[in-house]
Amino acid sequence: MKKIILIALCVILNIFILAGCSDSGEPFEEKSYTADTQINEINLDVQDREIEVSISRDNRIRIDYFENSKEAYDISVSDENILTMTSKSNKDWTDYIGGKPSAENRKIFLQIPDALLDNITLSTTNENILLPALTVTWSISVSANGGDIAFESLNADTIDLAVKNGDISGTIAGSYDDFSVHSEIKKGESNLPDSKDGGEKLLNVSANNGDIDIEFSN
Repeated sequence: MKKIILIALCVILNIFILAGCSDSGEPFEEKSYTADTQINEINLDVQDREIEVSISRDNRIRIDYFENSKEAYDISVSDENILTMTSKSNKDWTDYIGGKPSAENRKIFLQIPDALLDNITLSTTNENILLPALTVTWSISVSANGGDIAFESLNADTIDLAVKNGDISGTIAGSYDDFSVHSEIKKGESNLPDSKDGGEKLLNVSANNGDIDIEFSN
């Protein structure tokens, strides 16, 4: 019995030692990316990061973020003028021992022009996505696993919003009659119908273990 207790204590001690030696405490560096070419579409697919969107004053696209050698990003622009940002991890298993980076280092600030993009897609885990009043030509797609989606006013022909373990709240630009609505909710409450046809635009909303509270501006 004493041998089992001793082994257990050794395991716990090793965990604390590894946590102390982990690179998870490596400082983050603040960085910025500004698109130097025309962008038609933006696709951000990241993990464990809050995404805060704001309107660019100079109609340029700018991304402010924090990274180190363990937690970084790939940013690229395709031949179709699609700007993509994805998480890139170089962590060893010992880097997952210990706490998360500070809240400041877990934020991405995205500045975009209003009414000049064709499509925008945002996805994250374990954090929120915040959007201002925003117009996009074709589609807006936003998803969060373990966080909320909150927005002031979204305007697009197709709007897709999805959360798991989080809430969706905000305003859609236009009237209720402008949209065909498809809504799915599990373990939560919603002020939208499951289905409503007849609109020229499309609103798809889903929440698993969360609430939906969406209003229309007209």
